[in-house]
Amino acid sequence: MNARSTVMAKSGEVERKWFVVDADGKTLGRLASEVAKILRGKNKPIYTPHVDTGDFVIVINAEKIVLTGKKLDQKMYRRHSGYIGGMKEMSYRKLLAEKPEFVIEKAVKGMLPHNILGRQMFKKLKVYKGSEHPHAAQKPEVLELNV
Repeated sequence: MNARSTVMAKSGEVERKWFVVDADGKTLGRLASEVAKILRGKNKPIYTPHVDTGDFVIVINAEKIVLTGKKLDQKMYRRHSGYIGGMKEMSYRKLLAEKPEFVIEKAVKGMLPHNILGRQMFKKLKVYKGSEHPHAAQKPEVLELNV
């Protein structure tokens, strides 16, 4: 092996860490992009595009996330039931009150690859409403994001 060879990570050799991110007062999009970067493994020198080299991320205090401007009332979550006239929509203010975890999950999922690898990466994201989480046994490190 010469000095110029590129190291390609193998899925079995990747060491995964656990990180805790506090969403209190953080902007949704900026938090989601940083979390997606960690889930993909882009913060590591062994990053390989076709291998899941990312770490586990635990997001706490999901209900305290911030949306700037008038997005709380103007931004809508839309889904369709499949039936005629079955469009359902909900403002992000109501969605944050009912399911704050879903808001962060949806934002992060949209920033991951839209294929099997992206779905595999998404499974490493854990989002919780309060400041408690059941992953103390994994000894997660607190991650300070400058967002």
